[in-house]
Amino acid sequence: MLKEKIRFDYNNMTADFIGEKEGVSDAQLDSYKKQAEDAFNYVKENSGKGMMGWTELAYNQDEIVKDIVATAENVRKNFKAFVVLGIGGSALGPIAVFQALKHLHYNELDDSRRNGPKFYVEDNVDPERMNALLDIIDVKNTMFNVITKSGATSETMSQYLIITDILKKALGDKFANNVIATTDIEKGNLIKLAKKEGFKTFYIPSSVGGRFSELCPVGLLPAAVLGIDIATFLEGAKFTQENAKSADFRKNAPLCAALLQYISMQRGKNVSVMMPYADSLKYIADWYCQLWGESLGKAVNLKGETVNVGQTPVKSLGVTDQHSQVQLYAEGPYDKVITFIAVDKFRSEYKIPEGLPEFPDVNFLCGNNLGKLLNTERVATEYALTKKQKANRTIYVPEVNEFTLGQLLMFFMLETAYTGALLGIDTFNQPGVEEGKKATFALFDRRGYEEKKAELQNAKKKENKYII
Repeated sequence: MLKEKIRFDYNNMTADFIGEKEGVSDAQLDSYKKQAEDAFNYVKENSGKGMMGWTELAYNQDEIVKDIVATAENVRKNFKAFVVLGIGGSALGPIAVFQALKHLHYNELDDSRRNGPKFYVEDNVDPERMNALLDIIDVKNTMFNVITKSGATSETMSQYLIITDILKKALGDKFANNVIATTDIEKGNLIKLAKKEGFKTFYIPSSVGGRFSELCPVGLLPAAVLGIDIATFLEGAKFTQENAKSADFRKNAPLCAALLQYISMQRGKNVSVMMPYADSLKYIADWYCQLWGESLGKAVNLKGETVNVGQTPVKSLGVTDQHSQVQLYAEGPYDKVITFIAVDKFRSEYKIPEGLPEFPDVNFLCGNNLGKLLNTERVATEYALTKKQKANRTIYVPEVNEFTLGQLLMFFMLETAYTGALLGIDTFNQPGVEEGKKATFALFDRRGYEEKKAELQNAKKKENKYII
């Protein structure tokens, strides 16, 4: 098989294309060579250690993949629906891969064309959403994949309690046949429940955090149930890693991308817009927003100094958001880096028929394909932003498939790790998220959070004069 490589184009980040004020010259880039090398070496030396187990996932899962594929085949044969119960990376990754690699109206296809169970991801605790799901599935014919490393994630475990209560009433002692647990191998509540109830179980490596978990069973099992070739998906991720073994940022695309974002942040470009020009890649932007925001938004660096760094991620979709957000990107503040994702070849095409010769401002489209229109609009938007000296870059995907998608996800994960190293922060913790979790526990009177409850009770009360 010809291994098609994604390509990173940063012309429109340079001084040659957007001017010296907003762009980066070759000399300026070279002045950061040592910092880029240090970031590369930091990631290399820590790969597989601490919370960087995700760097090994493309290399060490052969037996796990076999188990996942066999389990997925059983699910495909025996169940009408597959529901993921999870939040954060446990949901965003599976959603993004599903959207990218399956029919865009997959659940609406008839059984013979879909050739697999309907797929749903319940990544929120809105009561209307849960009721809506239960309106359209038969729990007896549904496999539920509960994903939480700790088994203490409030949202996921509340869903678990609801679903298992319903399953027990419908199936009695056999309810466990409709649950697969994806969790830590030895710690937490869910592994204890899985052993007690006899759930089929897959494990999240202790060294893999949620936002970096799509290449482990968190993402691989849902993908396999959908009929996605997960071995090729992992091969794509490995391909990116094999092409990112140089400390020279001009030969290592994720490192180069990270360095450019780091320099941009130093210049006040604190917004990162992710704008795929393909509906199949729409939710890659959502997945990226968690990866980038949660990894890089930190108050302190590794030295304990207050730095309050980060770059706010924004999701966008071409061409949809040309008619909403691009006005701001073109004429608003110079505080953004826009990343376009372009697809060279779409998996299907549709020709615009001849017609309306009396309207020249419409007829010029006739005879062209929709893919050409989509990509032409992307090129035009890129040109318009570059003309306004707005920093932008493009990642080209030859065609959206398992191999290129694996490359793309690993590209962003490596870029994130390199950027965190350049910033000198802990890329893999999330103290800001933990504070909100603790406050929630306290408000529900969870044992052990009495001090946090008192803190909340003593917080300044809202004043009615500020409520209109």
